[in-house]
Amino acid sequence: MAELTPSPAAAEAGALFARFVELIARLRAPGGCPWDREQTHESVKPMTIEEAYEVLEAIDDGDDAHLAGELGDLLLQVVFHAQIATEESRFTVADVVRAVAEKMVRRHPHVFGDQSAATPGEVLRNWEALKRAEQQARGEDGPVSMLDSVSTRIPAVMEAFQIATKVSRVGFDWPDAAAVLDKVDEEVREVKAAVAAGDARAAADEVGDLLFAVVSLARLLGEDPESALKAANRKFRRRFRYVEDRLREQGRTPADSTLDEMESLWTDAKRRETE
Repeated sequence: MAELTPSPAAAEAGALFARFVELIARLRAPGGCPWDREQTHESVKPMTIEEAYEVLEAIDDGDDAHLAGELGDLLLQVVFHAQIATEESRFTVADVVRAVAEKMVRRHPHVFGDQSAATPGEVLRNWEALKRAEQQARGEDGPVSMLDSVSTRIPAVMEAFQIATKVSRVGFDWPDAAAVLDKVDEEVREVKAAVAAGDARAAADEVGDLLFAVVSLARLLGEDPESALKAANRKFRRRFRYVEDRLREQGRTPADSTLDEMESLWTDAKRRETE
């Protein structure tokens, strides 16, 4: 691995990380925390996913203190999983750090080696080539798809975004956002046709194609579709809460109201946001 001289900040972070690893080990040790001691990879798995999403939320909020705290919670998940593995003599947190550091050096020969990459696009193409070489070195020389590295267990929007991003690195992509907009229009027409024909299975299939096209549109516009949808969800929550609050002032609930009444309050919520 490339030799690097730690900066004062890196040295401080290293010392704090070592102390944190010992802290988690103490929590899991005999006489430690009863709750922490009974956890397994499986029981902690949902929390790991939750913490990753909370990091995304903090980024969207633009709150540095919040982001720093959520990154700490995500780091806790990494160290906690590694500690469980250490106790089972499978691997240690040192193995985790060593493996990812070696990978970063190996995947950046334009920084740590004698190769060159002048643009982000060249870096990504080289990255994919290096990954294929690593697969072959491990004996995975069969018909391996470059999409195999995209997890099938992540949320569908994120999966679609990563798939489209991967294939774009080898030139399989739309020329621009305008071209994807044409595809979106085409998919909308196909959804309408399937609905008009009363074909539920075809409609579901076409809705999936439409969603995939919209994800591609977001990517070519330089937007993260997951974050964009999250923002839309927050906006809907905010506006519907306004509807509920106004109805509550009248001693009513949405279930007691007509669609026209709720639509009127919804429009009022939108207007207030633009004032």
